[in-house]
Amino acid sequence: MSLQQAQAELVDEFNMFDNWMDRYQYIIDMGRQLPAFPDELKTEHTRIEGCQSKVWMHHEAQGEQLHFQATSDAAIVSGLIAVLMRIYNDRTPGEIVETSPDFLAELGLDKHLSSTRSNGLHAMLDRIYATARHYA
Repeated sequence: MSLQQAQAELVDEFNMFDNWMDRYQYIIDMGRQLPAFPDELKTEHTRIEGCQSKVWMHHEAQGEQLHFQATSDAAIVSGLIAVLMRIYNDRTPGEIVETSPDFLAELGLDKHLSSTRSNGLHAMLDRIYATARHYA
């Protein structure tokens, strides 16, 4: 599935919910399904600044793809990480760099997150794109 297709599928899933309370719950449920993040990767190097809660993101190149792992100490932020991982994990740097994150606006996250959570979401997104540009 292409990155654009993954974005469209996620938007379709969110559109199934009639209200934002259900969407928040879906985001939190997605976060609960994140793989375990090794404690040894929770370093200042992997920590993302700009987030109200603590967030760590690690990446490694696996062949032509970038593999990301991330975690947070907050349930809603873990869900936002899961959203980003679903779209960007195990993609090539070129796929990431060449695709705009328009799906965030389509999901309505920019309008429905607090300013601190929105800042954190964009800080995570900035790290993903910076990593992809580095490898591209």
